[in-house]
Amino acid sequence: MTTNEYTVALAGNPNTGKSTLFNVLTGLSQHTGNWPGKTVVYAEGFFTYNHNRYKMVDLPGTYSLYSNSADEEVARNFIIFGKPDVTIVVLDATALERNLNLALQVLEMTSSVIVCLNLMDEAKKKGIRIDAGKLAEKLGVPVVPISARNKEGIDALLKTIDAMVCGKIKTKPIVVRYSPEIEQCMEKLIPRVKEVIGDAYPARWVALRLLDGDMSLLHAFYKLFPSKKEATVYACDGSAKSI
Repeated sequence: MTTNEYTVALAGNPNTGKSTLFNVLTGLSQHTGNWPGKTVVYAEGFFTYNHNRYKMVDLPGTYSLYSNSADEEVARNFIIFGKPDVTIVVLDATALERNLNLALQVLEMTSSVIVCLNLMDEAKKKGIRIDAGKLAEKLGVPVVPISARNKEGIDALLKTIDAMVCGKIKTKPIVVRYSPEIEQCMEKLIPRVKEVIGDAYPARWVALRLLDGDMSLLHAFYKLFPSKKEATVYACDGSAKSI
């Protein structure tokens, strides 16, 4: 008998085998549609493991979460506002350096992350060796090597998901440090951001997006808290940003 239901978000660059993993885990128990108000395809599936039921959401494949496109905005908003219990970031083990950019962005948004190294079979053929343990130590979250199409490492991934939702895994994501100027600006902005959104969302990440001019995120927060009066935060150059 299942006891709890958890939500798992599946993120990754295009062509990392993310959808293959989604199909392996959810099988025929899935359906598709469009995200509300978007032409972006929505894919959701279910699976059961260790008496727990999981809803897995296959997010659009993106190279970043900077809301430069509808796909990026959908993926970003689900991780922030959907608050999945676990976010799995699928990386191509043959192009790790390029793929890590997205993983680091997700780690700024949530600590409930599992990094999944897919295409390990292809990496082996190319003579690429990855120390998953060392990478996990650096990133501060579990790293699980798999080959989705060969169904290798899937049980290890399921055990890691289960351990994370049960609170058996404590993560400490790496904190990306920026230039002193940016860090100083974020330090000034974070208290003002918290006045608007509280502690339920990652204020450091929101401050960073504000500095980058991502007003769509702030408008999304305003829609989330319609009862609040319009709030203003100030960028380091003194310019006002209103929600």
